[in-house]
Amino acid sequence: MPPSSLTSQIVSFVQEVVSAMGAQLTVSVEDGPDGARINLEGEDGGVLVRRGGEGLQALQHIVATTFRKQLGDDNRIVIDCNGFRKDKDAELRTMAQFMAEKARTSGVSQEMGPLNPYERRIVHLAIAETDDATSESIGDAFMKTVIISSKK
Repeated sequence: MPPSSLTSQIVSFVQEVVSAMGAQLTVSVEDGPDGARINLEGEDGGVLVRRGGEGLQALQHIVATTFRKQLGDDNRIVIDCNGFRKDKDAELRTMAQFMAEKARTSGVSQEMGPLNPYERRIVHLAIAETDDATSESIGDAFMKTVIISSKK
């Protein structure tokens, strides 16, 4: 989890970006097992979550790029808006578990993707919680496919 002073800087930055977009959103911070989660809430959140959350993903990328050096490899910041990412994360975990079960019962590896790095991490963590399935990313671009296989 990033130090509180860095989290405060990131919150201020996010507030400035959101205001520059003309959106009025309330910003709060939640500490979680994977790091800090910056939650944006309000009626203007639609601008970030429409079209599959492209605006939210762009904001996440801007924050990660801007604060890359300060965050380092050990600290993660997740930007969410009106619970969009939490819901999507839960959906990805459920789908990964379903695909693992399908791989186990059929014996055939299953594919999920293309997924961005954040989505792949959610899938890999969900598969890591199971005892009889493995996952690996394939591809050489930003968006990669995750292969879920049954452990022999």
